[in-house]
Amino acid sequence: MRKVIAILASMMILLSACGGGGSSKGLGWEIGSFSFTDQTGQTFGKDDLAGKVWIADFVFTNCVTVCSPMTFNMTELQKRAKAEGLELEIVSFSVDPERDKPEVLEQFGGKFGVDFANWHFLTGYSFDDIKQFANTSFKTIVEREADSDQFIHGTSFFLVSKSGTVYSRYSGVEDVPYDQMIKDIKKLNKAKS
Repeated sequence: MRKVIAILASMMILLSACGGGGSSKGLGWEIGSFSFTDQTGQTFGKDDLAGKVWIADFVFTNCVTVCSPMTFNMTELQKRAKAEGLELEIVSFSVDPERDKPEVLEQFGGKFGVDFANWHFLTGYSFDDIKQFANTSFKTIVEREADSDQFIHGTSFFLVSKSGTVYSRYSGVEDVPYDQMIKDIKKLNKAKS
């Protein structure tokens, strides 16, 4: 019996170390160069974010599961950051670029009361390009769901430093750690580029 309890305890420690839905700090993943199209039809890319703190996620407008809660939660973060007077850019990459044209993305954001002054919904690339970009820069999955018009994608929010590296990731769907995110955004805003 003691052996079973010891094994279970060891497994719990290992599982909790994997991070689950919490945050992971100091990741240091460098974001590759990109230049896509935002909801206004304008070009927007990594150069526009140089020297700025930003947070990113992956969504699509035809999503029937996690994308609406994620966008609602990101809107809440936008409001909290604004109330704190924090500089923060928000970038939502569409994983369905064939359907998510600029006007579709603008309508989608509008349903959630998004303030587009600092939030860019991006499209204008191929599915294969966003799949590779998500995997390489954010270490997250983007896949087509078999026999469906839906997509499988990560549900994390990724906080990016002024130097263009991923500092941390957080749950974007449930138990969103707003207080921790605000604290981390403040820290990154104080850091030199």
